[in-house]
Amino acid sequence: MFNQKLLLSAEYLFDLKPLKNYRLLFSPIDSFQFPYTNAPTGRPLIPRQSLLKALIFKNLRGLSNLSDLVSELSDNPSLSLLCGFDPQKPLPTTETFSAFLKDSPNKFFQSVREYLLFELVKINQIKAKYLSVDSCPIKANVKENNLKATVSDRFNKHRPPKGDPDARVGVIVTYPKSNKPKIEYFWGYRNFVVSDALTELPVAEITKPANLHDSQCFIPLFSFIKDHLHILPKGVIADSAFDSQAILRFIIDELKAKPYIFRNPAHKQSAFPLSSKGNRICIAGLEMLPWGKFKDHNRNSVRLKFVCPILNSKKFAKHISVCPVMHPSFMNSKGCTAYLRLDEDIRDSINYDSPHFKKIYNLRTGSERIFSRLLSICMQNPSIKGLNTTANHVTIAHITALLVALTAVKTNNKNKIRFIKSLVKEL
Repeated sequence: MFNQKLLLSAEYLFDLKPLKNYRLLFSPIDSFQFPYTNAPTGRPLIPRQSLLKALIFKNLRGLSNLSDLVSELSDNPSLSLLCGFDPQKPLPTTETFSAFLKDSPNKFFQSVREYLLFELVKINQIKAKYLSVDSCPIKANVKENNLKATVSDRFNKHRPPKGDPDARVGVIVTYPKSNKPKIEYFWGYRNFVVSDALTELPVAEITKPANLHDSQCFIPLFSFIKDHLHILPKGVIADSAFDSQAILRFIIDELKAKPYIFRNPAHKQSAFPLSSKGNRICIAGLEMLPWGKFKDHNRNSVRLKFVCPILNSKKFAKHISVCPVMHPSFMNSKGCTAYLRLDEDIRDSINYDSPHFKKIYNLRTGSERIFSRLLSICMQNPSIKGLNTTANHVTIAHITALLVALTAVKTNNKNKIRFIKSLVKEL
């Protein structure tokens, strides 16, 4: 709206970094039809696209909080004009940006993100042949996450922090030393991202409380991709956190795609052999006692359960009263248990050891690089609070990544579609 140039621009006077490249970067935002109307009474609203442009600039400059953004706009009139703010009116304050993030529905920012995605699909940059899914922790801006602060019962899940009641307790698992996991708890959220594995660009994303397990977001996310975005991949890549019968069935039956999901060792069939009667044989060589058939709703499967014959059969205990191998489970008076799956396991149809499976699965590392680039623009350290506000903050980070990729393609810099922080400087 207000794209006129100053007679003598601030970028010229103070030798600031050229802003003309930002005009090129923001051109897709100007092309997007924003669902915006002025309020019938009261002050005229500030155009949403202007506030969004300013927040994208904040990401690219790596400004850690909204106060720094307001200062940048105040010190650089050319930038405020470029974003579309009226020079005859006061600039937006920190409270203005905070209210914009808090009160705007996430669906609004998602519509902008989807517009940029379709533009990249239209020019054949994103083909979505293989989609990869992963999640990233977003720590809430609360004192409970500051280990230097004195807080009693810091990670009690029944007591959400007063500073951000929407936050939930999550877990971060790392492996700093070989196979020994390091577990870290935090209050906050998780950003679930489906990305194009070949270009390493985000296709869909959603932010949820940190206590939600990865597998719970898979089917809703991919249903949205299939039904709303009309994208049907040939393969879906994920780690063992997404290894479930329901997810594998969904990929094969609904998406008509191949799953490249690492097998969770916990889902492997028991190594206990079978007797001539079809009962499990424990490691001590004893035929285990059948203990009923049940349907495991979490795994959507039917299984037979077998228990220790010594502890569960008085008749058997008369002949053998002590476990021959003194198994620890016997010593705690529970005894060994084993299971036998009755229905077909869909995992048996997947060749996990084939070179093709390993080659496609290795594309999953691109998800980690996507998060690394998003974190470089302050996605993981929000200065705001609340689920909707955090979700909007994260979606704007994804918008920034797609905007940079689209600009790179349009300026014949396809090799720089992932140069989030440096592309504008190099144009």
